[in-house]
Amino acid sequence: MEPRSLRSRRSSSYYCGELIKADFSQRREFVMRNSLRRWKNEKLAQKLKKVFESKSVRVIYLPDIEMVVEEVHKLIPDGATVSSGGSVTLQETGVMDLLRSGKYEFLDRDSVSEDKERRKIMIKAFESDYYLCSANAITENGEILLLDGSGNRAAAVTFGPEKVIFVAGINKVVEDLDAGIKRIKSIAPMNAKRLNLHTPCATTGFCSDCSSEERICEMYSIIIDSRRRPWRYTIVLIGEELGL
Repeated sequence: MEPRSLRSRRSSSYYCGELIKADFSQRREFVMRNSLRRWKNEKLAQKLKKVFESKSVRVIYLPDIEMVVEEVHKLIPDGATVSSGGSVTLQETGVMDLLRSGKYEFLDRDSVSEDKERRKIMIKAFESDYYLCSANAITENGEILLLDGSGNRAAAVTFGPEKVIFVAGINKVVEDLDAGIKRIKSIAPMNAKRLNLHTPCATTGFCSDCSSEERICEMYSIIIDSRRRPWRYTIVLIGEELGL
């Protein structure tokens, strides 16, 4: 009979070997899942590109978030007048840092604290060369959905700036308008919570179509085509979940 210490070492070696095998198997499955998601996202982007470009809306697909700032910089020439809507996605991707880098004349509403001054900047945004924002939902049928509280983003997107650039994660893509509205209502409570608003949804976590004075869901805007103003819109779609 072999010594207990030898049996113990062999047992430990076997256990460690099994852990290494399990770890390798998990990593391989993780890599495979990521590869499949990447493939699926690329196929979805190809579908969207075909649909939107038939409506004169440009689609640029980027697999990774690290590529966003460089791509947006390519789209906007240095010295251009730019403005933006409020967006978690623009913050996450580093686009807001680019806009504030000094390369552009940035109409930054967050640079002032008084509501009257912020309003002046938001109105001046209509005259900008480029307007950047995200979307609340993008449908596979080629529609872009926005939901606003004050309406400054919806107004600027539909009229004013020479060019509009949407920056959005793949999580914003939905099947159709009904799915888009459903998505918006499910996300709105998180936005209300993020903004520290005193709405029912910020407490319950669910939309109740409230009548609160702090309600952020006041107007829908849906872009269905752009052939009258071809290529005014560009969608920079990223193959990651971004924003809300």
